Amino acid sequence: MKNIFISLMLFVGIYSFSQEAGKAGELLKNEVPKNDIESSNVRRQDQRNNNSGNSGFRNDKNSSRKPMNPNYQWNMNYGSSEVFLRIPEQGYFNVELGDQQISNSSGKYRFFDLPSGRIPISIYDNGFLIYRTTLNVRNNSRLVLDFFTNQGLYLLDSYPIQNDYYGFNNWNDVWNNPYGNTGNNWSGNYPDVMNDNAFREFFDVMKKNSSFDDNKIAFINQQSRFSMFTSQQINVLVKDLSFDKNKLILAKSLFSKCVDKQRYFVVGEALDFEKSRRELMDFISKY
Repeated sequence: MKNIFISLMLFVGIYSFSQEAGKAGELLKNEVPKNDIESSNVRRQDQRNNNSGNSGFRNDKNSSRKPMNPNYQWNMNYGSSEVFLRIPEQGYFNVELGDQQISNSSGKYRFFDLPSGRIPISIYDNGFLIYRTTLNVRNNSRLVLDFFTNQGLYLLDSYPIQNDYYGFNNWNDVWNNPYGNTGNNWSGNYPDVMNDNAFREFFDVMKKNSSFDDNKIAFINQQSRFSMFTSQQINVLVKDLSFDKNKLILAKSLFSKCVDKQRYFVVGEALDFEKSRRELMDFISKY
């Protein structure tokens, strides 16, 4: 009986110290002791004062920014893009993307609510910086990438985000396909589309025998008389050209030879300038 009473009292003490989320709108009690909060506030203020001369901090002492309005607001339009990164290797990696960072050993890193534009990404292995580059993140899109320590970062695909639909259901399918792990040969009503091996051979021959954009375009157009292409294959061909105007010409000419026109947005990623991407979109909408 005594043991039961002790157990009951211990349970009551634990329950009174912690809490669970209650009904909507309920303010949950802060369980950090008041003395610890006050001590933390003093240290945080000291740190702000020490860093006040650094123009890289948001609260620069020379800033003309007014104090925060008591009617708190958050920027709902900060960003709606996403980046999914997979590191299929053993280890504990830390990934920093802009002002966000994720550390784990699962190999999957999902970043949400990102602004569009150029965003720096850094990858650390057990605290050591091993890779750094800049991603070009487009508005309302999700980038899916792979990273290998010996090769680098690969962009697998980009998907438009519309009404919370991202263009694919299984991330593993997206990850496996570019490496041929699931037999990435096109199947359907287009028997003339080149499989991965045939396309790789075709691309290697083009690179070997054609140095200039005009020669490459002529070589590709000749092959297109007998073959169809996937949007990803067209992306590779367009990206290989040197000048954006030639890339746009090729992207337009191969649209009719694409077997998966619903994914032709990946071809736009091969263009260098936003103006060219808009022109390609206008061309497709009027096709």
